[in-house]
Amino acid sequence: MSGHSKWATTKHRKAAQDAKRSALFGKLSRNITVAAKEGGDPNPENNASLAAAIEKAKANSLPKDKIKTAIDKAFGAGKDAANYESKVYEGYGPCGIAIYCEALTDNVNRTAADVRSAFSHAGGNLGTSGSVAFQFERKGQILVEKIIKSEDKKVADKENAVDEDEFMMVVAEAGGTDYEDAEDEWIVYTAPTDLMAVKNGLEEQGVETKGAEFVMVPTTPTAVSVSDAKKVLRLVDRLEELEDLQAVYHTMDLTDEILAALEEE
Repeated sequence: MSGHSKWATTKHRKAAQDAKRSALFGKLSRNITVAAKEGGDPNPENNASLAAAIEKAKANSLPKDKIKTAIDKAFGAGKDAANYESKVYEGYGPCGIAIYCEALTDNVNRTAADVRSAFSHAGGNLGTSGSVAFQFERKGQILVEKIIKSEDKKVADKENAVDEDEFMMVVAEAGGTDYEDAEDEWIVYTAPTDLMAVKNGLEEQGVETKGAEFVMVPTTPTAVSVSDAKKVLRLVDRLEELEDLQAVYHTMDLTDEILAALEEE
């Protein structure tokens, strides 16, 4: 178990998406609806995918009434029925960087055309199913703020004496597989099937979590130059703007130096 950080990659992309609050809320609601419907149960205690979808929504401040509406929509009828389909789109962006997109759509033809257009416009190529998936690994991800809000908390921050070794032991005890130092927060990784169990295990030990979700993590990140990173991120931005896409992952290794150069613009 190690604490080296690659969270900057996700954090950098997340900031751009979170700024578009209305669009983000729509995607979060759709994700909840599909998780509830596919799991066949509106109770998150009996539906792990729904529990994770709700945790992600709460972490992004989706109101409780919108969460309830999204769950109810999964079991509605007629005009209130939800008819979303889960789809994955894979391909290569500029400089041969692998791109993996997760979508929830009510019109596959429209979504496929939009995704293909984004790849083509950026000089990339939309591939076949499985063409890049092998370069990613599905994991559970839990965020923990580095702020101790009471004497009972066991989360290390920059000002107090609780050290990283203690946090590492807490993560291991909860069943986490790894963690990263993400500046103002820790990011804990889990096996996909253990996400909610690890989250509960952390909280039982006094660790306050701020979000939990499923992610795709590149197994071997690819080194890129600043100019190449800009090209790929333009494609990622365009894909993230598509209403039907829930998440966009890439294999770029965005180092601190590259992120610093991007932020200077």
